[in-house]
Amino acid sequence: MKKQLTIEEKLQNALVPKEEQPYKIPSNWCWGILGEITSVIGGGTPSSKINEYYDNGDIAWITPSDLSNYNNMYISKGKKMITKLGLMKSSAKLLPKGTVCLSSRAPIGYVVIAKNELSTNQGFKSFLPSKVFKSEYLYWYLKSIKHILEAKASGTTFLELSAKKAGEVEIPLPPINEQQRIVNRIESLFAKLDRAKELIENTLVQFEQNKMAILHKAFTGELTVKWRKENNIDLSSWQNYQLKDICEKITDGTHQTPKYTDDGGYIFLSSKNVKSGKIDWKNIKYIPKDLHDILYERIAPQRDDILLAKNGTTGVAAIVDRDIIFDIYVSLALLRVNKKYILPMFLLYVIGSPRIKNYFDSNLKGIGVPNLHLKYIREATISVPIIEEQQEIVNILDKLLVKYNKIKNLEQQLEKIELLKKAILAKAFRGELGTNNPDEESAENLLKEILAEK
Repeated sequence: MKKQLTIEEKLQNALVPKEEQPYKIPSNWCWGILGEITSVIGGGTPSSKINEYYDNGDIAWITPSDLSNYNNMYISKGKKMITKLGLMKSSAKLLPKGTVCLSSRAPIGYVVIAKNELSTNQGFKSFLPSKVFKSEYLYWYLKSIKHILEAKASGTTFLELSAKKAGEVEIPLPPINEQQRIVNRIESLFAKLDRAKELIENTLVQFEQNKMAILHKAFTGELTVKWRKENNIDLSSWQNYQLKDICEKITDGTHQTPKYTDDGGYIFLSSKNVKSGKIDWKNIKYIPKDLHDILYERIAPQRDDILLAKNGTTGVAAIVDRDIIFDIYVSLALLRVNKKYILPMFLLYVIGSPRIKNYFDSNLKGIGVPNLHLKYIREATISVPIIEEQQEIVNILDKLLVKYNKIKNLEQQLEKIELLKKAILAKAFRGELGTNNPDEESAENLLKEILAEK
């Protein structure tokens, strides 16, 4: 017969020992262990071969894929419903309203609160409602410790957070009223940040549309109608060329996975280093001399070459703006123009135009990470005016798009918003949002009362 624990023993099991507490919290808070203050419930999947488990089902059943791009705190159902028989014949459990559901694999870290009774597949570890915590408080806390949850996971094929490890998660517990105040403050601050984010995103979308419209006009001759008239030149002077006919070189970087070096070496760029129009020379990697010697002999990038992303941010291009020795990975194509036919900056702008962008997008090949083959780059057809008109187009675009480049800096503000959210959550669970009332009864006393009821 299992020994009955005393209240003090239950409390000791539920609390994190003082010397093991992750960080300092207000005196009327306490550090608890999730698996001791609530039940951790797994899920299950009824056999898809048996129609009776799904047909006309009235029990909500969610999977991690239901939470992809799902931004609401609460969820009522997923794409599929299961029947009572399906629930009974699987390891899925009927979870009460208020249960906090955490995706525990593929990926780890999606969090939602059950808006009503529902069940989950085995990709979740769910925490039943408790008098010790507000479901919304646990929701925000779990979202703030995604890195900790991932660190607790294990597995070879994919990482998975076990019920045991989920139950070992340590949580700072304020008094219940303080939990609600924290939730209110988080939601108030996040609402303001989300509004700012929405305004920035709308501005970026609008400006991208404007940019595309300008580029379309540039490469259909609309921007230089006046210039051609002044110079007595007709639109018929524009000629169609495939890129292979007006480039001296179109190739890509090494196909072998490079070995990087930390102690000096040669700059090695990939598609991650190519932004719109510019190369990121800060976040770079280095390769040893022996590999560099092999790669450089074949490619030898130089100033005014164009680097085009073949996968990742496919179709994004940048111009080499300095005399510097470097090598490139297979995710980048290098285009070296024949300046007799085309200016490097003219080609860079052409590559960013709607027609070429659509052409590249329609010719992506492969599963998982689509790739733009050199064949399609070489065969891309563009309209090219005489060199003087090309220079006029570049001059006009440089002036028109200078504002666009400033607007693009707003993307950095989006990154700052995400950092601010993380900072808010970090402060929230340390009692640093200015909402704590030290005179409120200790959370430890509440925990003791609830454990006594069990």
